[in-house]
Amino acid sequence: MKKSNTVFIVSLIISILFIAPGIIAPKQFAKIATSIQTFLQDKFGWFYLLSATAFLVFVLFLAFSKFGRIRLGKPDDRPEYSTITWFAMLFSAGMGIGLVFWGVAEPISHYFTPPNGEAASPQAAQNALRYSFFHWGLHPWGIYTLIGLSLAYFKFRKNAPGLISAIFTPLIGDRVNGPIGKTIDVIAVFATVFGVATSLGLGAIQISGGISYLTDFSNNFQTQFIIIIIVTFLFMFSAQTGLDKGIKYLSNTNIILAILLMVALLFAGPTNFIMDAFVQSLGSYLQYLPSMSFNLSTFNPKNSSWIQSWTVFYWAWWIAWAPFVGTFIARVSKGRTIREFIIGVLLVPTVFGALWFSVFGGTAINLEMFHDFHINDVINKEGSEVALFAMLGHLPLGNIMSVIAILLIATFFITSADSATFVLGMQTSNGSLNPPNKIKFVWGIVQAATAAVLLWSGGLEGLQTAAIIAAFPFAFILIAMMFSMVKELREELAAIRQEGKK
Repeated sequence: MKKSNTVFIVSLIISILFIAPGIIAPKQFAKIATSIQTFLQDKFGWFYLLSATAFLVFVLFLAFSKFGRIRLGKPDDRPEYSTITWFAMLFSAGMGIGLVFWGVAEPISHYFTPPNGEAASPQAAQNALRYSFFHWGLHPWGIYTLIGLSLAYFKFRKNAPGLISAIFTPLIGDRVNGPIGKTIDVIAVFATVFGVATSLGLGAIQISGGISYLTDFSNNFQTQFIIIIIVTFLFMFSAQTGLDKGIKYLSNTNIILAILLMVALLFAGPTNFIMDAFVQSLGSYLQYLPSMSFNLSTFNPKNSSWIQSWTVFYWAWWIAWAPFVGTFIARVSKGRTIREFIIGVLLVPTVFGALWFSVFGGTAINLEMFHDFHINDVINKEGSEVALFAMLGHLPLGNIMSVIAILLIATFFITSADSATFVLGMQTSNGSLNPPNKIKFVWGIVQAATAAVLLWSGGLEGLQTAAIIAAFPFAFILIAMMFSMVKELREELAAIRQEGKK
């Protein structure tokens, strides 16, 4: 049996075995999954923090080292996509739905339940934006950069298959073609399925919340399930058109809608407050970045619980997303140098994300602090998914911006799922850059079913639980990836020097 068929079949069986209990016995499934999640967070929170920080430091080292000049491809290769299109594609795949979902809800949550200090205070407002920058900034993109860079290097520089297992050839040689390599690829597929399902579930929840806030529709599982079915049909149609049509056009549409919504809110909201908050919070983020990267609040159990619920969850979520986003970024990054790749992938989305939270979170905090509009009460009553729409509804042209927001979530939903079916197809068809449509179709159905089952069995908590469980085994693969990359890069530079002496 071919390796690609083995990985596809084993991954599919494991995915089905994991979600089947959620269909048969959702309460028991949710209980067991939550127990596993609690164990991983309590016992390995330190591991997630150390790992995420190590990945970021490693890629920064590569960017400014002698390896930075190496091109992801042959010496005369140049990028396939323009810089703007490249940014749009990696941003849409890398954050998308999450930014829209948490843009208001997370800063408001931190404002009323801060990691330390007094709630609803000026310091709590500063911490709210700083931690939002932290959770969506350099650390997640450092994780994505590591795997994206590794895949692009081995695929385009060394002509290896576009498989995560191929990265480990310098460490284990031909065994990447045996059980060890297959296991690596299966773990990557498993993490991708459940990492992406988490975001698809968030998208369904927020589209449902937005529609219910603007209309008479109920925000319940039935509405969310219908949304999943409709969007699944749309992204499956897009997936059949290939990378240069569906995903490319949708990514550009995403970035246009996102910028349009952000600029509209920037000028409809408290513009000076937003920009002041952006500058001040960005400085605070950079100032406290080292301490936040290692903070577990060991000596304060209350604060420690906050770190577990937010930071540890996010680091696990990003690790679960890493094989999907990394593979996709690698696929669209041929021809760029290692330095260009790392700086582009790290800095541009981080700055954009910081501006996003300043606009959305800053506006929400301004309404809470100075205009007596209690978004937090809406969240407590109707859920985090309506926070964005509640805030927009309090501003000029709020209904129009709400409609744009729903369209943005839908296009992000389609792009993320479309990109994920493409990546899963690559990983289960021996790294093919153009995987068969039938394989993409199967993974599209699996993703949609997984998101629906997780929502049914545990709602938002069920989605978070799945992400943390899926991320744990893949974190060890990312650690080994750093050693493999250093070994191969050193050998390449030695070979280049040797060639220069001839």
